[in-house]
Amino acid sequence: MDQEMHYGSDYKMLPVTSIGSGIGIQVLPDVFSYTIQVVNFMLVGSPETKDFVVIDAGMPESAEEIISVTEERFGEGSKPKAIILTHGHFDHVGAIIELINHWNVPVYAHEFELPFLTGQKSYPNPDPTVEGGLLAKMSPLYPNEPIDLGTHIEKLPSDGTVPHLHEFRWIHTPGHTPGHISLFRERDRALLAGDAFVNVKQDSLYKVLTQEQEISGPPRYLTTDWKAAKQSVEKLAALKPVVAVTGHGLPLSGDELTAGLDKLVREFDRISVPDYGKYVEKHQN
Repeated sequence: MDQEMHYGSDYKMLPVTSIGSGIGIQVLPDVFSYTIQVVNFMLVGSPETKDFVVIDAGMPESAEEIISVTEERFGEGSKPKAIILTHGHFDHVGAIIELINHWNVPVYAHEFELPFLTGQKSYPNPDPTVEGGLLAKMSPLYPNEPIDLGTHIEKLPSDGTVPHLHEFRWIHTPGHTPGHISLFRERDRALLAGDAFVNVKQDSLYKVLTQEQEISGPPRYLTTDWKAAKQSVEKLAALKPVVAVTGHGLPLSGDELTAGLDKLVREFDRISVPDYGKYVEKHQN
């Protein structure tokens, strides 16, 4: 392994999964979403041209599965033009070092995420006291130390363009993390939301295991700025997306997406913001 890259000392595989694990969905002709345990990664690009980009990098120790899924869709030996990270939480960068070593491609993230991806800074500790279910209580077990991608990570262009995805633009959607981004394509109003909002309530073990659909704000135990999170949801809802892929849960489209997002904007404090938790106070002031 490239010595300049390393995970934190708390990096480990987590024994959590869902009924959706191992299932891929072709959301659009050039957008494919695949679930690894409890999180989605995306392949964006046409299989006919074999020009594609990977969005996010799954759970720890999932590299072989990601590579296998990629080659099944694009052909043996295929590799992406780049990897784009919506943010740097452990379940979105779990296989990133192995993927970089295998594919030797650039990785891009928002400049505000770079300290967490270059070994400089840890995210704030997860909040196990937050209102929610068993997964919230388990959150101190999740990897939280910064990973270090060295020179392999680059900041996204400041003009909103996405390298190798010419029709998409990235949108800064902070709250869940300082540099969280979502991606949007005007032509078909396709939204790749990351964890700005999700379609399964991530703090409930039962709902995660069963993948019960429920549009909600970002995972509670890892979200530290609820005011920014609310503004990010409002920003994305204003785009009027027709189809959305979130970091957790099934893709959404049509009236289900429109009505769900409208409700989330109207009732964000009730639906998403926990009644208590150490990061809630800022939102209430």
